[in-house]
Amino acid sequence: MSQGSMINNSAIKPLAVVLLSGGMDSAVCAAIAHAEGYEIAALHLNYGQRTQERELKSFHDVADFYHVQKRLVVDVSHFATIGGSSLTDATIDVSDADLMNTAIPTSYVPFRNANILAIAVSWAEVLGAKALYIGAVEEDGSGYPDCRREFYEAFQNVIDTGTKPETRIILHTPVITFAKKDIAQKGAELGAPLHLTWSCYKRNDFACGECDSCALRLRGFRLAGLEDPILYVKRPVYE
Repeated sequence: MSQGSMINNSAIKPLAVVLLSGGMDSAVCAAIAHAEGYEIAALHLNYGQRTQERELKSFHDVADFYHVQKRLVVDVSHFATIGGSSLTDATIDVSDADLMNTAIPTSYVPFRNANILAIAVSWAEVLGAKALYIGAVEEDGSGYPDCRREFYEAFQNVIDTGTKPETRIILHTPVITFAKKDIAQKGAELGAPLHLTWSCYKRNDFACGECDSCALRLRGFRLAGLEDPILYVKRPVYE
């Protein structure tokens, strides 16, 4: 082997599949994967959500920011046919923000993250990826059962059991214990393109400022001492 070949091979980065919804959590996950030395392969799902068009734009904008060459956009619109969530069923209203609520919110998409992870693992195995990053946040876990640490610990066992013997994909949840304040601070620290992200559950033009996702985001930026860089119809102050 020539010296030049050795140098080129040593410069090859390991590959990580990053689940990139277009929101701030997944964008910070991409920033962390990038900072940890991975080449990013970005996966996005269109699942019939109200803000599908806007989230897809954010996905491509964030992927462009990190010069991502490997991208996969998957249509899983059967989630809209299944229903059961205000994000996918127009007959169910998106609830106004209630940050004290501990019940499962109407925005919960039944078992969505398991479906997303299954697709991601399939792609990761084909690509030979070493890691899989998802921006799950346990702060959402009081409402979303598939955002809890034990869910991802169990899914790591599923990956290990259900893939080829030589496959080893490590599931990373680097912001699982973070509050939105911590995510905003980490994003600022890593230079993540938070201005390109989208979190609103209701609108595609300007963020509503009134849904749970907008409220968590606005409170997070405020507590972090940072200005949220996206445009809102309303900017309430959430305690």
